[in-house]
Amino acid sequence: MTDKVPPSPDVSSKTMEDHEFSSRHVRSNIAPLFFIIQNEQLILQRTDQKAFTLMSILGVFMVFFIVHFPKVIAANSFNILSGIMVFIYFITATLGLINLMLVIVPRIRNDLGHEELPDYNVTFFGGIVQFKNVIEFGNYFVETLEDNENTFKMFAAQLFGLAHINSYKNKHMKNAVILFATAIICELIIIMLMTWGLTYNELFN
Repeated sequence: MTDKVPPSPDVSSKTMEDHEFSSRHVRSNIAPLFFIIQNEQLILQRTDQKAFTLMSILGVFMVFFIVHFPKVIAANSFNILSGIMVFIYFITATLGLINLMLVIVPRIRNDLGHEELPDYNVTFFGGIVQFKNVIEFGNYFVETLEDNENTFKMFAAQLFGLAHINSYKNKHMKNAVILFATAIICELIIIMLMTWGLTYNELFN
């Protein structure tokens, strides 16, 4: 009596199906796109954190300078060079604060004004809030995600927008750092001139 062997599953067909499934996802480039979007969002968060920190430091230095500025005048060491440094200090500190505010203020880009792109970007709150209710949003969301090409273009548009926002923020962050450094140098020069004037008066008068 021979035992009946159950029919073995078609391993080759299952392997081909898995291979086709994975190759579709590789060709879609969705995974690398998500990775790049995550990196861009991390860069955006770090830039905002640096802007908040630099604004706090600059605010402390400005308060310190304003409180002690009458002492500079009272020390009889205020000359033309000190006046120029004070003028440059307040200009650079003000421009530095403006650039830091431009970094912190949220920005929204709409890069879907193209015939081949979806009408709304349902991956970003700027596109989500354009729907009247959750049912309308849910229907559009399902309809969009059923098309792999539209899904890829939608996330590509989000990545494109994030990259331009990061470029804008980094440009103003760089300007703010330069202005901050200039303001601090001017403040140090004013303090050194005041110290030199007090020392000179004590030594030679």
